[in-house]
Amino acid sequence: MIELHQVGKRFGGVTAVDGVSLRVEPGELLVLLGTSGSGKTTTLKMINRLIEPDSGRVLIGGQDAASLPAHELRRRIGYVFQRVGLFPHLSVADNVAVTPSLLGWDAARVRARVDALLELVELEPAQFRERRPDELSGGQAQRVAVARALAAEPRVMLLDEPFAALDPLTRDRLQGSFVRIRRRLGLTAIFVTHDMLEALLLGDRIAVMRAGRLVQLGTGSELLRAPADEEVARLMGAPLRQARRVEALLRGRPQAGEGDP
Repeated sequence: MIELHQVGKRFGGVTAVDGVSLRVEPGELLVLLGTSGSGKTTTLKMINRLIEPDSGRVLIGGQDAASLPAHELRRRIGYVFQRVGLFPHLSVADNVAVTPSLLGWDAARVRARVDALLELVELEPAQFRERRPDELSGGQAQRVAVARALAAEPRVMLLDEPFAALDPLTRDRLQGSFVRIRRRLGLTAIFVTHDMLEALLLGDRIAVMRAGRLVQLGTGSELLRAPADEEVARLMGAPLRQARRVEALLRGRPQAGEGDP
């Protein structure tokens, strides 16, 4: 469904992405995992041409992304990012309706789609349709952002650390909601995060990036059992170390130090 072939990007003298190749199967969620500066967000943005690649090819459903006008390509791909980006002067309903309206849907179809999506993201339409973004909590605003990304019935979604700014309880609820929505709609998705636990919980497969390169690609269990190198092992070991510390607290043992195995 999504294919990257030797995709690269430079900013001045800095190589941000260095010959990344990967394939995301239909209905799969691939996590791009890495620390800040690893190239994961630049890679994501090259898929919908928010950033134009300097080299390589991106295929969506077998079609070269460069063969379409950028605005047309983006209308086919749902995109959710950390800072939400709702239009502050528009109501919730009008925010969700932006892309269908641009596509020329009639008013009745747009309204039905908006209400269906608000219900899908667990926001009661009668209660939330006319609210403005500044009347929403962080979790509610991010739910609206997901609804907006789904408005034009895309088969592909790109998500750039969409839950990173939320409190832990809200983040946990939205992760669960997103998993249910993605499976119900059969979406193909790429999800960027620097959180190893989030990657393990959400991803069908995980692509670990470092310094613009793809270091390892596999399921969570494959990366945990056979990391490509010591740095990947440390990265994937973080949630295991945290789990051991929590278990020690529950058993009344002293908390392990940061450098403890």
